[in-house]
Amino acid sequence: MRIVIVGAGIGGLTAALTLHRAGFDCVVHEQSEQVRELGVGFNMLPHAVKELAALGLLDRLDEIGIRAHELFYSHRLGPVILRQPCGLDAGFSLPQFSLHRGRLQGMLLRAVHERLGPDAVRLGRRLVAFEQGDDVRADFVDRAGQPVESVRGDVLVAADGIHSTVRSLLFPDEGPPRWNGVMLWRGATDWPVFGTGRSVIIAGGTATKFVVYPIAAGSTPDTRLTNWALCVRTGQDGDPPPQRQEWSRRADPADLQPHFDRFRLPQLDHAGLVMATEECFEFPMCDRDPLPHWTQGRVTLLGDAAHPMYPMGSNGAGQAILDAASLARHLSGPADAAAALLAYQEERLPATREVVLRNRTGGPERVIDEVERLAPEGFSRLADVIDPAALDAIVGGYARAAGASLDQVNS
Repeated sequence: MRIVIVGAGIGGLTAALTLHRAGFDCVVHEQSEQVRELGVGFNMLPHAVKELAALGLLDRLDEIGIRAHELFYSHRLGPVILRQPCGLDAGFSLPQFSLHRGRLQGMLLRAVHERLGPDAVRLGRRLVAFEQGDDVRADFVDRAGQPVESVRGDVLVAADGIHSTVRSLLFPDEGPPRWNGVMLWRGATDWPVFGTGRSVIIAGGTATKFVVYPIAAGSTPDTRLTNWALCVRTGQDGDPPPQRQEWSRRADPADLQPHFDRFRLPQLDHAGLVMATEECFEFPMCDRDPLPHWTQGRVTLLGDAAHPMYPMGSNGAGQAILDAASLARHLSGPADAAAALLAYQEERLPATREVVLRNRTGGPERVIDEVERLAPEGFSRLADVIDPAALDAIVGGYARAAGASLDQVNS
């Protein structure tokens, strides 16, 4: 079976590796003319790490990332709401990693070249149309819009992101992504170790939030490449996005100074961290409504093309990795290609729909929203504000819905 994959992001490259391992002939087509290690940090939970470990990539994750030790959910004014151990420290059979998104993409790309060959990823190929019958024909153009290649395959997998061309062809009336009114600024820089050197801090709720964690070794033993993210509600939920969501849109850290006083982070100088960052990126926090289906005949969606979600709960890239594993498993079964794609859809669409909708209400970070709603000026004793068991239920319920709970991963 020959599989055409559109998009060389984390989802598309993982799909190529899992499908190749299952014995399929895969070629990835990417519209960019080069795959650069762009972006900043994210966390990969053990349920996604499990799939990459099965591909023999665990050692490579250790080479590029940090094994997270603990996660703090904090009030934006400093008090800790909930502390959770992470990965192996929480009893999982696999670690949780804090990673640079671009470095992970680069590592996956190198693995694809090693295992599938140097021609397995074709750059400068933008899909403009497809046609299917007994197989699928995909038509690609170059950067200038000139026809460059038409390829045929048994299956077309669209992993081409939130602005997916394939999705727009399947659902031409859908319109632009949905903005929740929150702008997100992100960056990473070399910074002195804080906490255990493997700590993740999420301070503040959906409307005003600062997130910080190390994602790689630093220039000295006392520093780490430290990722930060600042979220501020600047519009209303449902407003048109103020700009196209792109990971590479630059911003000036100095423009963020008015927001620094919203937070008190006892463990580090968050204002100094932001101002020391040379490259800062901004984009509106967008998702899309869950679809009624992803599959049409021999064509299906994967990752952000299928279920773009707000970046909460460390599940965006993770769910794309789970998609890839499910797709390979179903295509390896006895059903024909079209039936296998439907089975993949039936497994993954309901699960990811639940995560998308939960992320709209804060995901696991809703524990912070609840406490800040009840105690906007902070607190001295959490039990005077809310029953801690209620917070555990929010976080635990989200983990189970995302397939990331302890028993689900270790089974």
